[in-house]
Amino acid sequence: MTLQDRVVLLTGGRRIGAVVAEAVARRGADVALSYRSSREEADATAEVVRALGRRSAVVRADLADEADCAALVAQAGEALGRIDALVHLASVYESVPLDALDAATWDRHLSVDLRAAFLCARAVVPHLRAQGGGRIVLSADWVAASGRPRYRDYVAYYVAKSGVIALGQALALELAPDGILVNTVAPGPILAPPGTSAEEEAAVARATPLGRWGGPEEIAKAVVALIDSDFITGETIRVDGGRHLK
Repeated sequence: MTLQDRVVLLTGGRRIGAVVAEAVARRGADVALSYRSSREEADATAEVVRALGRRSAVVRADLADEADCAALVAQAGEALGRIDALVHLASVYESVPLDALDAATWDRHLSVDLRAAFLCARAVVPHLRAQGGGRIVLSADWVAASGRPRYRDYVAYYVAKSGVIALGQALALELAPDGILVNTVAPGPILAPPGTSAEEEAAVARATPLGRWGGPEEIAKAVVALIDSDFITGETIRVDGGRHLK
């Protein structure tokens, strides 16, 4: 599927998402962006899209809320006239020791990382069917894609991202007859979380076979490639510099 004159709905339009938005706009797509509290950052990304000659819409949504997920898709489709692809990058990533992992924290992680992926995908399907097909790209994690946990204190995050991989596979099977291809990217050392020390960044680079952090452009390349492809579906693509090999 070419991106020229298509509409991409992108959740999680900060940091990596901002680079993905610019990448698809450079390929000719209009971009709808969701935000919950970072309106200024979403607006800045929208301005980058518009500077490239493409249209952009910014919609506030709490992705932990079912009604907001449905409203996000509806408003994006109304603002830009159609939706051809959903790229769900919004995520909650934080360390929570098991003894501190209460039900509310568990629910918050799974609501955004897994439940919202399902709700946004379910809501966007009629829009994609109306265009004769489309693309859904979800976001997991290289650790979940490795099939086993590797770090303590990320129980909810690991379970949620493992669920995203399963969701992508199940949706791919369900939606193949509609010409809707569903895939998942699994980032590795792409962009250091806020608060990461220089020593910690260096340790991650040493543990990565390619010897460096990838940068958000690598996720953008993977997303564009999965949208471009007409014959890849149900896949999880690790973008981790070979980190899973160690």
